[in-house]
Amino acid sequence: MTTYQAIKRYCVTGITLVFGFYITIAKADERFMLEAEVGASWQAKNDVQIPNDMTGDRFDLQELAGAGPWSSLRLNANWNINERHGIRLVLAPLAYEETGNLDSDVRFADANFSADAPVTASYTFNSWRIGYRYRYYDENGWRLWVGGTAKVRDAEIKLEQGATRANDDNVGFVPLLYLAGEYNFGQGWRFAFDFDGLAGGPGRAFDVSLKVTRDLGEHWRLGLGYRGLEGGADTDDVYNFAWFNTGMATFQYRF
Repeated sequence: MTTYQAIKRYCVTGITLVFGFYITIAKADERFMLEAEVGASWQAKNDVQIPNDMTGDRFDLQELAGAGPWSSLRLNANWNINERHGIRLVLAPLAYEETGNLDSDVRFADANFSADAPVTASYTFNSWRIGYRYRYYDENGWRLWVGGTAKVRDAEIKLEQGATRANDDNVGFVPLLYLAGEYNFGQGWRFAFDFDGLAGGPGRAFDVSLKVTRDLGEHWRLGLGYRGLEGGADTDDVYNFAWFNTGMATFQYRF
């Protein structure tokens, strides 16, 4: 399966799940928001060493694959159970495939790759999340939330050069702290931010967005914003830290 096919499959599956989630709860309660973030992502860094010992070489995947941009899609759904308590769902696929040249020979995942011939690099970091949030402040134009997120990470790095192929994949669970806020500064204009993140132990994960949105009627809200995704892990098996920047347009529909 190609990277494009994988992204298409994840997006179709995600849209189906989100709309299924909406249909189930919208019949019982109309306090619901569905949002699509569409944009372009660039990688600022992506350092890799697998395995993370003397048998593997550290290299810069950003220099091999380039900085991008690549198309980006994220789906967010919020259900406000009541005035203070809510549930979140996030479907955030991220993947690319590019061909370039290594600066030097690299040992990766028990295979050897030469700097003398092109290498095809595939990178996947899909994030599926469900979380709880509590609105603890709603005054003076501000709304603020705090909560927690359960994240399932579906990651893979793969290199191909002729008949030589090697990959490392991982599916894991990561608990995250959630913070969010929204400020209404008049005439339907809003500033909003959200944060999922945690640091400690062998790694860290930070996902933060800043948006300016505009109400269009009773249900629709459109906006522009920035999202930054940074983090990684330093374990005996894997060293990988990456940073992606995304410029996006957001489309919200509220019930």
